[in-house]
Parts: sequence; C-alpha cells; structure tokens
Amino acid sequence: MQLIRNWSVKHSRGLEYIYLLFEPVLIRLHKVWNVIGYERLEKPVRVIEKSIKGLMFDCQMCGQCALSSSGMSCSMNCPKSLRNGPCGGVRMDGTCEVKPEMRCVWVEAWKGAQQMSQCEKMKEIQQPVNYSFKGSSSWLRVVQDDVKNKQEMPDDVRIKR
Repeated sequence: MQLIRNWSVKHSRGLEYIYLLFEPVLIRLHKVWNVIGYERLEKPVRVIEKSIKGLMFDCQMCGQCALSSSGMSCSMNCPKSLRNGPCGGVRMDGTCEVKPEMRCVWVEAWKGAQQMSQCEKMKEIQQPVNYSFKGSSSWLRVVQDDVKNKQEMPDDVRIKR
C-alpha cells in the first residue's frame, strides 16, 4: 500500500488535473442525484469511492477528503490524525515518531503539494475531523456542500468556479 501512496504523491499534479475535471461533473449531476436520492446513492458511491481512493491513497474514508489540499497524501494516515501539518515529532530523516518505519504523511504531503497548481491550498486550515462522517462518501458531500453554498449566497456574490 505504501508503494502506491508514494506513487500518488509523486504524480500529484496529474491526479490534481483529473480531480479538477471530475469535481464539476459530480456537481453537475446534483439534479439527477437529488431525484434518485442521496440516501440511496450513498452506499454504491461509497463502495466505488473507497475502492478507488483506498487503492490510490490508502484512504481512511473520513468523509471529509482533503487530498487536494494535502498533496494527494491522505492526512488520516497520520497516526495522530493531524489535519493541518506535521507534529513536532517528525524525525530528521522524515519518518514518523509514532511509526518509525513510516514516512511522515505531512512530509510526503509537502512534496506532493509542490507539484500541484493549487499548492497554496496546503496552507489553508482544515476543519477538525467530524467523526460522524466516517465511512461516508466525501464525493457526495462535496456536491451537497457546493449546492448549499450557492443557495446561501446572493447571485452577485457567488464565486464562479
């Protein structure tokens, strides 16, 4: 699994490009998904998402994916579940203080972010993990959050993607 995680970080720019193409497609499908029902879609989408992201990133299915903000390195693989950068225990060789055999997730995240066009997202503060979302699809949550944010903002204030 570590080998594929390393590959994903090394190819973060290409994966970011795929994600930037994929996200608007998901959002455009909102009307269809709303008719079908998000509750009905949760299980099949979750299975697909877990299969893809589990293989590529060793995704922990936190339901609040931050891969695009962490250099395609899943921050939930940190033994301390840190969402906003490394702890003070990163060793000089870049390994983790808790699991010395493992490279620090955030050292890898920094390497991946340097290749991405939106590398500044790495500096954004991530919200603490809401464990009630664990095991659910972050893809569906992205769509629902996008639709909710557009409904809450007046037309003249909305940010065009």
